[in-house]
Amino acid sequence: MNDGPVNAFADFVGRSHEQGNLVVQPRMGFGDPRAMRDGLIAVKGANATTVGTITLDSYTRLGKLADARRAVDEGGDLNGYPIRTHPPDTNRGVLDGVRERDFPVQVRHGSASPYGIIAASLEAGLDTTEGGPVSYCLPYGRLPLRQAVRNWERSCELMVRARDHGIEPHVETFGGCMLGQLCPPSLLVAISLLEGVFFRRHGLRSISLSYAQQTNAEQDREAVLALRRLAGALLPDVDWHIVIYNYMGVYPSTRSGALLLLEQAAELAVRTGAERLIVKTAAEAYRIPTVRENVEALEIAALAAQNAGGSAPPDTGADSEVLAEATALVETVLGLNTDVGAALVEAFNRGLLDVPYCLHPDNAGRARSYIDSDGRLRWSHTGSLPVRPNGRSTGNRSMSAADLLRALSHVARSFDERAATTLDRLPGIPS
Repeated sequence: MNDGPVNAFADFVGRSHEQGNLVVQPRMGFGDPRAMRDGLIAVKGANATTVGTITLDSYTRLGKLADARRAVDEGGDLNGYPIRTHPPDTNRGVLDGVRERDFPVQVRHGSASPYGIIAASLEAGLDTTEGGPVSYCLPYGRLPLRQAVRNWERSCELMVRARDHGIEPHVETFGGCMLGQLCPPSLLVAISLLEGVFFRRHGLRSISLSYAQQTNAEQDREAVLALRRLAGALLPDVDWHIVIYNYMGVYPSTRSGALLLLEQAAELAVRTGAERLIVKTAAEAYRIPTVRENVEALEIAALAAQNAGGSAPPDTGADSEVLAEATALVETVLGLNTDVGAALVEAFNRGLLDVPYCLHPDNAGRARSYIDSDGRLRWSHTGSLPVRPNGRSTGNRSMSAADLLRALSHVARSFDERAATTLDRLPGIPS
């Protein structure tokens, strides 16, 4: 590790992990500064080891600042916090007396052009964010990948310059969450690692690597272990940790099914040694959750983590299909160019990275996936990816529209069904 300032967010996550506590975090943002502050205070007071989140609104994410200004002036209801619209003193006021050493706060934004957002965040004293040149480009719009890479390069330079003011920035890759569903785990691991290497090459020294819960608990475990092993090899001089995302796709429609899925995500985090978990609520299938529902999800996840046991098991099972595929993908991309950003652009241009069902113009769109009979998410067609289809004969057929809809609802349907029949509920968690 390098000498110099320490990122408070990463430091808190590390200290909590050493004490045997999983850090749980919501995805929560409000347009009104008072509501945003109240939300942070509620999260801070939850019966769990928490960090705060300020999730930004869609106008700010897309750079539509005039629209954000109009909404603020007219008292409109924004779906997040417009950090570039509220003045710096207001932004700092949201945090005053709330953010501290044992309650750091992260800005989450979703932008492929994050320079202005990161500048406003740093001005407010917020040194922790997330995203990436691939993960905040392909799923969210049509901005050319090459431009998104340049935007993130400039943003990394801005964050690195913050060290001149005693600030050590932290960035979480969003690469492990591509499209939220139907992206085979090996590609999630690879993109998460490649974005982490991108950040490292551009001078960042505090990084977290994401992985989103998918369709099979054992395959997810293999994926997180693969992510940990590759991170150890590729990021040896970086302070890094792993963050698990509760399932990002179509969510169970029943409360009991949603809670069962959340419990499994917490168990995945504990059993793989992940340090942090992003939660979803039982209301996700219908609407934006309330503060109370977010706090409930945090407390349920914390209880599930406690019931899952203590430390992670040895790194058994890491020599898996997921690890082999992810290694091939990462090594192929890094072999294209010493400039990681240029390598990412070339890889997508040649189809060496290819996200199934992603409609972005820079995505080749030849790779396809399906859910096997054992619940594992597998490749049916790999296009130009440096891996082979690993599906059984039933998976190599073309997926119809009906097949795709069934796959998209697989997790929601299966957890609703399991919750309706299982008696194996965690104590203390209402159904």
